[in-house]
Amino acid sequence: MKRLVLILATVFLTGCFDSDDAQAKVEDSVQLGKVTFDKNCVACHGKGAQGLTGDWKKRLENGKFPAPPLNGTAHAWHHSPEVLLSTINNGGAKLGGWMPGFKDKLNNEEKQGLLDYIHSLWPAELQQKYDKRFK
Repeated sequence: MKRLVLILATVFLTGCFDSDDAQAKVEDSVQLGKVTFDKNCVACHGKGAQGLTGDWKKRLENGKFPAPPLNGTAHAWHHSPEVLLSTINNGGAKLGGWMPGFKDKLNNEEKQGLLDYIHSLWPAELQQKYDKRFK
């Protein structure tokens, strides 16, 4: 009898935690990130963050690097959320690129949305590696 009560209590309490709500928040953030990306980033990083050049590691004639793809085919997934957020805030000039900083142009929700949107573009295998390492 005690076992039955314990099982029923566990089932009841499990229902109190709404994982669907957490998933909906992430989905909303991804959608905000896509809108923010399309408004601010697509011109340089390409539609779906696939990049605009075949070799993002090769300097352009002006000596700067092109914007890398962010869809998992370049190196973004190697960097922690803090490093990616720093690049969003401060731009890419220190890294040899020309990306402007968005520190005062985007709010915190838009920046988190960008991180969530970019993460959503990566193949599942990379998402799992990233989550295991950084989340």
